[in-house]
Amino acid sequence: MILKRQIAALTAVFTLLSCAQLPPAAHDPVCINEDGTWYLFSTGMGVNILSSTDCKKWEEAGQVFETAPQWALESVPSYRGHTWAPDISLHNGKYYLYYSCSSFGKNDSAIGLVTNETLNPGADNYRWEDQGPVVRSEGGRDNYNAIDPNLFVDEDGTPWLSFGSFWGGVQLVQLDSTLSKTAGEPFTICTRPEGTLSYTQESDDAIKPDPRGKEYDPGNNAVEAPFIVKRGDYYYLFVSYDLCCRGPKSTYKVVCGRAQDVTGPYLDKDGTPLLEGGGTLVLGGTERYPGVGHCAVVESPKGDMLFFHAYDKKTAYNAHLMIRPINWTEQGWPIVKL
Repeated sequence: MILKRQIAALTAVFTLLSCAQLPPAAHDPVCINEDGTWYLFSTGMGVNILSSTDCKKWEEAGQVFETAPQWALESVPSYRGHTWAPDISLHNGKYYLYYSCSSFGKNDSAIGLVTNETLNPGADNYRWEDQGPVVRSEGGRDNYNAIDPNLFVDEDGTPWLSFGSFWGGVQLVQLDSTLSKTAGEPFTICTRPEGTLSYTQESDDAIKPDPRGKEYDPGNNAVEAPFIVKRGDYYYLFVSYDLCCRGPKSTYKVVCGRAQDVTGPYLDKDGTPLLEGGGTLVLGGTERYPGVGHCAVVESPKGDMLFFHAYDKKTAYNAHLMIRPINWTEQGWPIVKL
């Protein structure tokens, strides 16, 4: 009888664990809905794709690239197909997915573009067509890093691409009507003064000077992963501050600023420019999730949702998908509870 009770208890525990499934692994997530199905894209070999009808149960839906783009293999040192930080948009009936080719801690990087007429892998016209590079950065030449793209099309139809990580900070560049080429030079819309990191170089060696010289050193300008949306009279710039990808030492957090023009200047709620290290906290880490960030703002029937990844202490700090509602204050500032 005692043995039967023990078996019954263990069965109940295993049943509970199987029902309480963890969120899927997803680094740098972005999501969009097509015909009632949500498609989630994230960093991975060839860009990972997940699909869901309710944003709760997710299924694998393949990769964008079966083989890495040849142009990227030839022009981006150390890139071997592990593709970062995708961004997905629907524009004039076509899906535009921007992606990043780089290697950790270096700004020899490029942002590419691939398009598709549908996101449904079962459709006859499902076909990803690579459009090649859009923006490049070269170590020793450029003081910015061409990764973490986000497309924003203004009300007058002007397309803008924000991007950037460390170095000179987050950049904004106008695109041409094809959305595949730049129509101007990048300029900075968010940067942080040196020494603004929440750690000291002596206590954490997460970022070391590049042995190739100072011009290759990202410095302490820990800002990346921009995402721009328009709400009411303001343009909102969401960015991630501090450090990702360091396990228990991750200090990632989401902050934002707003402006009356897409080109800025973006100010936080205290009036401090994001060009001077300002930023209103939207979402910060906890003991279980020390680092949370690289967000995407997604419209849904229930309102704005924040998609982001979180490093979970309970799973050895693996990056998991998190989805939380955005609450807007009367003063027009976003708040997200973890």
